[in-house]
Amino acid sequence: MTSTRRDFLKKSAATGALVSAPLIWTPDTAFGRNLNSKPTVASIGVGGSRGRYNQGGHIARKASKLGKTIAVCDVDSVHTAEFNKDFGGKLNEYTDYRVLLEKEKPDVVTIGTPDHWHVPIAIAALRAGCDVYCEKPLTLTIQEGIDVRNVVKETGRVFQVGTQQRSENENRFLKAVAIVQSGRLGKNVNAYVAIGGAPSEGPFESTAVPEGLDWDFWVGPAPKADYSEERRKQFRWWFEYSGGKMTDWGAHHIDIAQWALGYDKSGPVEVVGKGTFPPIVPDDFNWDAFLNGDAKLPSGFNTAVTFDIDLKFKNGSVMNVNDVYKRPDSNIEFGNGILFEGENGRIFVNRGKLEGKLIDELSESDHEEINALVAELYKGKTPGNHMQNFFECLEDRQQPISDVSTHHRTMTSCHLCNISVMLGRDLKWDPKAEKFVGDEQAQALTSRRSRDSYLVASGT
Repeated sequence: MTSTRRDFLKKSAATGALVSAPLIWTPDTAFGRNLNSKPTVASIGVGGSRGRYNQGGHIARKASKLGKTIAVCDVDSVHTAEFNKDFGGKLNEYTDYRVLLEKEKPDVVTIGTPDHWHVPIAIAALRAGCDVYCEKPLTLTIQEGIDVRNVVKETGRVFQVGTQQRSENENRFLKAVAIVQSGRLGKNVNAYVAIGGAPSEGPFESTAVPEGLDWDFWVGPAPKADYSEERRKQFRWWFEYSGGKMTDWGAHHIDIAQWALGYDKSGPVEVVGKGTFPPIVPDDFNWDAFLNGDAKLPSGFNTAVTFDIDLKFKNGSVMNVNDVYKRPDSNIEFGNGILFEGENGRIFVNRGKLEGKLIDELSESDHEEINALVAELYKGKTPGNHMQNFFECLEDRQQPISDVSTHHRTMTSCHLCNISVMLGRDLKWDPKAEKFVGDEQAQALTSRRSRDSYLVASGT
């Protein structure tokens, strides 16, 4: 028997409600401890796909410098042991996040698991009274974004998503957003986003599960699958666990572009695009049946390889999303970054540069004005350190710079792109109702079923 992924999240939330919640951490209460004490941190998902540690281990270490790490959890016991070595072996180790939440009751949880586990764990942690820092992309589906946004609002917990471009990279992205919103490019601004293509390898052979890894738990709510190293270590190229480049780099660049265009709290009204998939994906494939576990593909990468998509907004602005952006009538071509263009000029930004004629011509007073706008965009705090921003917000109980609500709107646009390419047609979207207009097939792809074995928390 299977249930909807939404049911899974609701049941996870209900289970989490059984866990007694700690008091809110503020300078005044500090959980009854000395005001100089640090919030306790538990890190869930710390190893794997990028060398010795993945991004989960990286963010966990950053959190440990600002809080007091007390526990680590990973479905691979080798990863928990390796991570624990850096803490003198003093951390309590877990393979089941539900047991950790019940026993440790941490103040803060960092989540660095594969993407399909982000929201289930986040909701359980929120319900357990924890503030949460979660690696991007936060969601696997549009419905997950709606669910976790609602739980954050209900619980009042602080939640930061790991889209570091909102804080770091020498403020390049913040300045680009400020320049666009200041009107310097004009009133009618479009964005052209390139995020790179995805690989198309496979099928891959199934192999034995490595010692120490609970593979069934790793797969979790996703459809049951045999183990292969590629499936585990390169999960971003499998729709069962992620969304390809669209939710990888798209979670960064689409986020900045949508913010600059003024739609970070809303979204597009139409999606027009096309794309290609790896050879293992047949034409007119039933993606809904596949993602719900009722259809099969050979065991290989299955996310979009190339794409050219327009997200159209209510005011007429367009965000064009490509693997590589090329303009036939000029020498403009780039594989990673954002080009903003209006009637008064254009600027280009990526992690290495912010450039354009307009940038070169900025006066000292212009720079001062842009810096003031950056401070306003950053909610009055000092940018530069994304994790520090999260911990500062633990003190004043404000939502951080990459809050759940705006990130959900970013991820909705990413998912809209994927759904349009899956179905091979243009789609209309109602950003207020958060539903497709007149398209039941597209609407079905906004949520998924989950395996029942992962609906009930341990010991309940």
